[in-house]
Amino acid sequence: MSRAGTLYLDKDSAIHSIDGSIKFLLLLVWTASVFLFNDFRVFLTFFVVGMTLLSIAKISFKSIKPLFQFIVIFTILNSIFLIVITPEYGSTLTGTSKALLTIKGITLSLETIWFALTLSMKYLAVFPIMMLFIFTTHPSKFASSLNKIGVSYKVAYAINIALRYIPDVRDEFKNIMHAQEARGVAFRKEDANILTRLRNYNTILFPLVLSSLNRVEVISNAMDLRGFGNKSKRTWYSSQKYGIIDFISIVLMIGLLILSIYLKIYVLKGFWYPFN
Repeated sequence: MSRAGTLYLDKDSAIHSIDGSIKFLLLLVWTASVFLFNDFRVFLTFFVVGMTLLSIAKISFKSIKPLFQFIVIFTILNSIFLIVITPEYGSTLTGTSKALLTIKGITLSLETIWFALTLSMKYLAVFPIMMLFIFTTHPSKFASSLNKIGVSYKVAYAINIALRYIPDVRDEFKNIMHAQEARGVAFRKEDANILTRLRNYNTILFPLVLSSLNRVEVISNAMDLRGFGNKSKRTWYSSQKYGIIDFISIVLMIGLLILSIYLKIYVLKGFWYPFN
């Protein structure tokens, strides 16, 4: 975390020099391109390219490790729910059925397992570009760049505040968790099983929401006292002009979108299943 209290890491890289609005458009194009497909190979390619971009941006795995662990746990839980609720959905997609397990007349197929893995890989494919955007985009510069392309400065400033307070919410979560641990609530794997720990994490949710709502009220009152929103326009302390790297990024984004649409229409039309 930077000294400014955000997740932004100040590094000397080409990706850091890209305008915040361009990186936001890249995030949108990347996400749209990923969700066009239902193909494990495509998602794996996006994930590898994204992790390479993180390396180019000099963002270490240690910096993104907590968030990576969160997304992995989320994908595992999502896959479990998918398999439990729709154990034969994969067979519906492929038109084949290779039974792995049958319990009380309900059959779990290999096709469903593969679909769950594919869906998990889809979420992981979006993860690197989200980390790239969050860790290489300064909130103030991003807000000014959004305002520069026509977004209302009120909306841009709201996004700026949201990005700035992600670390604060994270720290508040840790403080509440430590307070609960002092009361004997188990959060470590050596103290309780996973179901107990998940249930205990739910006890943090309510005080975290109350703390966040209180923070929103304090910020809102402070901005009202300063007359925020009375003018139709505002100036920005942090702003930058578009450079050659921004135009190159735009060309690459357009190329990515066109290639994705072409592949979806003519090449990778449906769900890819390698075990036919």
